Amino acid sequence: MQKDTGSGDVSPSHVGRVRHRRRPNETATDGNRANGTVLLVSDQNKYKSMLIRTYSSLWMIGGFVFVVYMGHLYIWAMVVVIQIFMATELFNLLRRSSEEKQLPGFRLLNWHFFFTAMLFTYGRFLSRELVNTVTSDHLLYKLVSGLIKYQMFICYFLYIAGFVWFILTLKKKTYNYQFKQYAWTHMILLTVFAQSSFTVANIFEGMFWFLLPASLIVINDIAAYLFGFFLGRTPLIKLSPKKTWEGFIGASVTTIISAFLVRREP
Repeated sequence: MQKDTGSGDVSPSHVGRVRHRRRPNETATDGNRANGTVLLVSDQNKYKSMLIRTYSSLWMIGGFVFVVYMGHLYIWAMVVVIQIFMATELFNLLRRSSEEKQLPGFRLLNWHFFFTAMLFTYGRFLSRELVNTVTSDHLLYKLVSGLIKYQMFICYFLYIAGFVWFILTLKKKTYNYQFKQYAWTHMILLTVFAQSSFTVANIFEGMFWFLLPASLIVINDIAAYLFGFFLGRTPLIKLSPKKTWEGFIGASVTTIISAFLVRREP
């Protein structure tokens, strides 16, 4: 009798949990939180976020227009600054603090190869611009002309010096780490400078072919945010939880249409 009574007793809280059903709005909320983050369409502070993004976008677009107005060398300098930030992030991906403590100055070797690759890649693009810029100063003109004339030899010498520097810094128990860093550095240089060389070539040979893809990137980013802001309900990828399929498709269509409109001759 006692067992039957115990098995038949069900607490009110348990009954409430069993009989509780999800309401439609709760289902939608869980769908919007599929990746653990609330989407923009259901974010309570989305208009405040939109205002902040609008201000920052206007500042960035204004800064970009100012750099373009200043000329080719300033645009190239902007590309170099962006490359330095990219290389910094990539260099830190495989960095180990425990190994770095045993190799003082080893991090400078990465930047030695970085600036050597920069001189090799951009020397031929900058030669004409620099010579035309320093024609008023005879001494500076001779210095720049000499650097341009012996550019390949200087790059070769710097690379060999970096290789010798790497050999001299080898230490026991860190060979594996050092050779990994050496290979990783060259992969970074290949990734960063192979694509940027075409970008810089467009800057000095045809400004339109630099501005067109840059403007399309701006249009794509703005369109993706607006479509996701008003229509986004389906998460795209877990890597970026607030990205949605609606924003991706809307931005793709907008970018394609904008490319045809921008390229049209008056």
